[in-house]
Amino acid sequence: MFAHGLAGSIAETRPLGSGVAGRRVFFQFRGHGRSDPPPAPADYADLAADLRAIADYFGATRALGASLGAGALLQLLEQTPDRFDRIVAYLPAVLDEPRPAPAVARSRELLAALVAGDRSKAEALLAERARKAQPAEVRRVLAEQLDWLLDGGLAPGLEELPGLTAVTDPSALAAVTARALVIGCRGDDAHPVSVAESLAAVLAHSSLHVYAEPAVLWTARADLRERIAGFLNAAPAGVGSDDG
Repeated sequence: MFAHGLAGSIAETRPLGSGVAGRRVFFQFRGHGRSDPPPAPADYADLAADLRAIADYFGATRALGASLGAGALLQLLEQTPDRFDRIVAYLPAVLDEPRPAPAVARSRELLAALVAGDRSKAEALLAERARKAQPAEVRRVLAEQLDWLLDGGLAPGLEELPGLTAVTDPSALAAVTARALVIGCRGDDAHPVSVAESLAAVLAHSSLHVYAEPAVLWTARADLRERIAGFLNAAPAGVGSDDG
C-alpha cells in the first residue's frame, strides 16, 4: 500500500515503489483525484478508514505512508498495532502535537489557492517543496501536478487536516509489531525531523534514516528508492531473514 500526502496523488507516491517486489497498490484518499469528496471535514480517522478498507480488500501486508499518508498509517496502527508486517513512514509531519503554525498556514493557503483555481499562487507554494531540484525538471513535474489538482483533483472538506494531529497517544505505537523504517530530513519545517525522531524512538522495531536536506525525492531519488525497496523486500522476521 502506498498512501500519498495532502494535495498529493498516485503519481507522487509511484516513484517510492520503484523496485518493491510483489503487488503494489496505489490509491487516492477521499477528496483527492477521482475518490469521493468527504461528506464532512475529513480527519485522520477518516483517512485511516480509507487506508484500512483498501489494505483489507487487497490483503496488503506492507505499507508506506508519505507525510499525511504516514499520519493515516499511524492512526490505523494505533487502533490495530499488528495490521502490517513492514511499514515505511516517509517524512511524517505530525504525531500528537499540531504542526508548526507557519506550516499549517502554508498548507491551508495552498488548499485555498487550489479551490479558487489560482494557478500562479498554487505553483509558487508547491515549488517551495522542491526548491533544491533542477529547475527544468521541477517545472515539468509541477505543471503536471497542477494540471491534475486544478482539474477536479482536490475536493472541499480537507481544510482542517493541516491543523490536526495523527494519533492520540504516541506511546500506544510501542505495541506496533511491524518492522518500521522512518525517513526524515533536515531543513523541512513542514516535516520536522523531530517528528521522525520521536516516531522512531517509540516504535519497538524501527530504524531511522535522516537526509541532510529537504526535497529528498529530487535530491536523493536513487538512494531513497533503493532504501525503501531494500527494506520492504526483506523477508518477514523468522522466514529466512537475519533482520533484527
